[in-house]
Amino acid sequence: VAALRALAAEVRAILGAACKIGYAADWTEYGGYRTPEGDLRFPLDPLWADPSVDFVGIDNYLPLSDWRDGAEHADAGWPSIHDPAYLAANVEGGEYFDWYYADAAGRAAQDRLPIEDGEHGEPWVWRVKEIRSWWGEAHHERIGGVRQAAATAWVPGAKPVWLTEIGCPAVDKGTNAPNLFVDPKSSESAVPAFSAGTRDDLIQQQYLRVTLDYWDAPGRNPVSAVYGGPMIDTGRTHVWAYDTRPWPRFPSDRALWSDGANHALGHWLNGRAVLQPLAAVVAEICAAAGLREVDVSGLWGILRGYTVPGVGTARSALQPLMLAHGFDAAERGGVLHFRMREARPVATLGSGEIALPEGAATAVTAMRAGPDGMPGRVRLTHVAEGGDLAPAVAEAIRADAALPDVEDSELPLLLTAAEAQGIAGRWLAEAGAARETLRFGLPMSKAWIGAGEVVAVEVGAGPPQNFRIERVEQEAGLTLTAARVAEFPSPVVPGDIAAPVPALPPQALPVDALFLDLPLLRGDEMAHAPHVAVAARPWPGPVAIYSGLSDDALRLDTLVERAASVGTLAAPLPAGQTALWQGGAPLLLSMPGGVLTSRPEAEVLAGANLLAVGDGVAWEVLQFARAELTGPDLWQLDRLLRGQAGTEVPGLWPAGSHVVLLDGAPVQTGLALSERGLSRRYRYGPASVPPEDASYRAVDLAFAGAGLRPHAPCHLRAVADADGGIALTWVRRTRIDGDSWAGVEVPLGEAREAYLLRVLVAGQEVRRVDLTTPAWTYGATERVQDGAAGACTIEVAQVSDSYGPGPARRIEIDG
Repeated sequence: VAALRALAAEVRAILGAACKIGYAADWTEYGGYRTPEGDLRFPLDPLWADPSVDFVGIDNYLPLSDWRDGAEHADAGWPSIHDPAYLAANVEGGEYFDWYYADAAGRAAQDRLPIEDGEHGEPWVWRVKEIRSWWGEAHHERIGGVRQAAATAWVPGAKPVWLTEIGCPAVDKGTNAPNLFVDPKSSESAVPAFSAGTRDDLIQQQYLRVTLDYWDAPGRNPVSAVYGGPMIDTGRTHVWAYDTRPWPRFPSDRALWSDGANHALGHWLNGRAVLQPLAAVVAEICAAAGLREVDVSGLWGILRGYTVPGVGTARSALQPLMLAHGFDAAERGGVLHFRMREARPVATLGSGEIALPEGAATAVTAMRAGPDGMPGRVRLTHVAEGGDLAPAVAEAIRADAALPDVEDSELPLLLTAAEAQGIAGRWLAEAGAARETLRFGLPMSKAWIGAGEVVAVEVGAGPPQNFRIERVEQEAGLTLTAARVAEFPSPVVPGDIAAPVPALPPQALPVDALFLDLPLLRGDEMAHAPHVAVAARPWPGPVAIYSGLSDDALRLDTLVERAASVGTLAAPLPAGQTALWQGGAPLLLSMPGGVLTSRPEAEVLAGANLLAVGDGVAWEVLQFARAELTGPDLWQLDRLLRGQAGTEVPGLWPAGSHVVLLDGAPVQTGLALSERGLSRRYRYGPASVPPEDASYRAVDLAFAGAGLRPHAPCHLRAVADADGGIALTWVRRTRIDGDSWAGVEVPLGEAREAYLLRVLVAGQEVRRVDLTTPAWTYGATERVQDGAAGACTIEVAQVSDSYGPGPARRIEIDG
């Protein structure tokens, strides 16, 4: 303790007052300690009271149950170990609070000894679970049987308690001993007392749900008068354990990680945190159908995956779940109650409580159907848990069936092998038990026993047997028809720990991505946002594009669902004319895996067969009418329309230039308008792995927003006058909705009409003019002043308030 205090002071001196410093004590050591001599000491109190320590840390693996199989154990009055109310009652109750076991024999016999303190009236000093009193009371040690008058250094309520670790193994009866773990390679490997050693993901979920929610209940978590906060700082609770190794490669890749086999029964949340409780799914289905008065508090189960079979009713959606998990629905007082079929009897009916049914000769009529029609074998097709989600079949066979009839069923559920085997076995057991039925009467005083309830009925001289009420008829009294409840194993049966290793997903491989700053093609795109074309062979599924100012600030930008057809020029593409059909000089390209088709010229004019050619920064959009495959992945395109969508024809494109088919596969990124022109980091790779995976690639890019760029004016004309001046005129173009012939004039497409005119002599700018009309006169005097009386070049560009000047149209003046 002295060393810990010194270390805390040293860390405080380095990190300052803002840093929270504490110590994570085991639940067996944070409080009182009985020495071998019988003294009571509080050895950690000097540490908890130290000014350098901000909180009391407890690794809290205290048990929340003392459950046994069967109906004869001490807690059998609760409906199930999975009942949250049962587990919550043991957070501040049960073992280590109300009572303890003296030894293993006492535990086996459930000889519960009360925790008392008759001499001083402080039983909390012996109760490990009573954090409340330990936190809020002064601590008086007892040495040599004498309670010390002076308290320890601990000040009641002085510091908050952090549950620095909580957790529960996903094993049968895990809450009996949440601290235990299964690892065959460890000498400390063990399962909880009375556990079957089988997998149980639900008990882990219920433990976490109760432990995380318990102290947040109103009025339950006391507030300190010292620091003004709650006793348990629930925002600082840490769950053991979420593994940073990528799921499902861990635990599937046993060659890489030898502890993968321990996951099945371990504390890991990986693969389990997203599982849904059966009760929540049933409630959601009912709510979607408009059923509000439902009670799902009696349902225990977990769903790994479920596909609702088509469009239908709530009943059709619930039916597969009822069959798989074994529960029924019954209406009581306007509320639809769901209960597990393995529910305990609500009443035991002896011969003195059973009445003579109307018209019957005996009080109880027992019937047993013959074996005809009873299946001897049940086969269940389901989706197997594992990396490949392949279909699987589980089978149960009746031992006494020589040539058994086979009953095949299918459930759209994701199940482990053991769960599927347990369901098939239960179905077979239920089919046999359902042959035994009873018909008996009850007085009206028992009218509260309704359909769906389980009752224990004395039949003959044997012990009472469990029957489920299937029908209730009311006349002078009650006449009930009931079927015997099957004795069947839990759907979670041995075998999961030795289940086949699920198939690993394919190794994530890098993908190729091209970012294209393109003009508006349809008119409904985001004008400022670039497109991204992704290619990969084989295609890995959706590809994730992350973006941000740096690797530390990346966010998911977009998902690319389809592979783009991407290639390169196989030969140089010479310059050509804009927007005129061109032939005789075909475009030659290599496009692995791409499929190009010829289209009628009318369809091309309507927007078909768009292609982008570029160097990764500048792009020309063109179209083609004819496509011919001339070799493996080699295409020859003819009847071209060059420089479409205002991209113009920049000149010769060299061999190796990028080619992208604009068929809808390239998608726009989510670049915000305010981010236009800023350099951003883009990381891209298979969406099945995180962006830190080695398969991801990164690039830094900035985009001007070519969709905002005005087109170059057209029909630039210059007419000389007698004085040596020049009159220039031109016709504007539009980037938005400019293909219609119905209007008088094409839309402006900008906030205002504006142009930038430049005069150049020998490549040097000598005059710059801002204009608002498509005409300008260059007077003779101005030409002389500018030194442009001889040869000069005049450029005109349309101006956008958002983008600035677009590409210019130029004309050469000879003199």
